[in-house]
Parts: sequence; structure tokens; C-alpha cells
Amino acid sequence: MNEDALKKLLENVKDGKVEIESAYDQLKSLPYEDLGFAKIDHHREIRTGYPEVIYCLGKTVKQIQGIVLNLSERNNNILATRASLEVFNGIKQVISDCDYFEEARIVVVRKREIIFSDKKIVVITAGTADIPVAEEAAVTAETLGNKVDRIYDVGVAGIHRLLSKVDIIREANVVVVVAGMEGALASVVGGLVDKPVIGVPTSVGYGTSFGGLSALLTMLNSCASGVGVVNIDNGFGAGYLASLINKTN
Repeated sequence: MNEDALKKLLENVKDGKVEIESAYDQLKSLPYEDLGFAKIDHHREIRTGYPEVIYCLGKTVKQIQGIVLNLSERNNNILATRASLEVFNGIKQVISDCDYFEEARIVVVRKREIIFSDKKIVVITAGTADIPVAEEAAVTAETLGNKVDRIYDVGVAGIHRLLSKVDIIREANVVVVVAGMEGALASVVGGLVDKPVIGVPTSVGYGTSFGGLSALLTMLNSCASGVGVVNIDNGFGAGYLASLINKTN
């Protein structure tokens, strides 16, 4: 859709020739903006409910700065994942009002007020070593407008720690379970709650964990119903999915 076509569409809406819902459907597929090194999808929020997120690994600081500046011009809240301290400092040079969540490796630029859902997400880890992935999930979910409770280091090696938190877990609308080693915690939690459980296998573990493959296979083969699984160490994907479920369920 070019500029003339867009103006014509708006004129037709104004004149009552095109219904608002029909125009809205057409606007969902508006073009992206080409920066040369990146194609910015400004209308992703219209289609999916959330603006484009910046994955920082593999991008130069200069490229990230350009994307952040471009997105900020549209008054978007910006989420930059897998961001190093160097990336944060680079973003801060062009947008001073930003926060760095070091453990989650996320930079957040808030251009608009975040409106929080009444429903809650709970993020759980099996061990302390799983917290960085869990924080990626939690910060992502919070930035997308969700209340998040954190329950860390309650793995199956000491099941009494988890059981002491069951009441809090059952208050959640969605549960994210982050676990390495053998990944059994997702199945245990899935057997305790009547809400969706998102399993996040992590690469935490000794040699035969195979960089998280052991936990991934355990979660995929869970005998507990209602457990879905994202990729290894994919805290962002879990937080995003949990947000979608929390706002539609």
C-alpha cells in the first residue's frame, strides 16, 4: 500500500464508503521501513498486540542504536533482549531514559505507560543457576503488561520447598517453569495446577544434560497434561507466550 492508496482509504472511511473494521484489516498489512541493515515492522503491534522486539546478539551497537531510535519515534515501548552492558551503554547514548536488567540481559525503553493485566503469571525455577533465563521470562512478561510473581530455587531435589509455595502458584493464570538438569520440575508443577504451564529447559547441568537437551526431552515427554515447552534457554519466548495466554485466557 502506497501513500496515495493510504490517503484514499482514509478518505473512504471519512466518507462512509469503507467500514472501520475493513480499513483496520487493510492497515494490518502496511509496509515495513527499510533502514538498509534492518526492516522495521512498525505495524507488528497492530497485527499481534506487541511492537517488534530487538534481538541484540549478532547486531552491532550502531545497528541497535539505529533500530532503537527508529522505534522510539513511534512512541513504542522497546524491549531489547540478549543485551550486554556494552549494548545498554550504546542505547543509553541515544535514549537516556532506559533501564538495564543485567541478570535478564534486557534493556527496556518505556515511551508509554504500561497497563498491567489483573491476572498474574508465576515464574518458577528449579535452581539458582536457572535464574538468568527465568528473569528474561519475567522481565519480558512485565514489560508486556503482566503482574509477575517469582519463586526461585524450588527444584525436585527438595520438593518440600515447592510444596510450601503451592497456594501462590495456584493463584496464577499462567505458570512458567524454568529448569535445567533433568527438567522434571515442569511435570511436577503441571500435576499440581489447573492452569497452562510453560516449560523452559535450560542448558544448566553436567555432561549428560547435553546443553539442555535432557531437560528439553523430559519436558516434551511430560506425563502431566497442560505442559507446553519452548526452546532451550528461551526465557523471552516463554514470557511472550505467557503474556499472550494471560491476556486471552
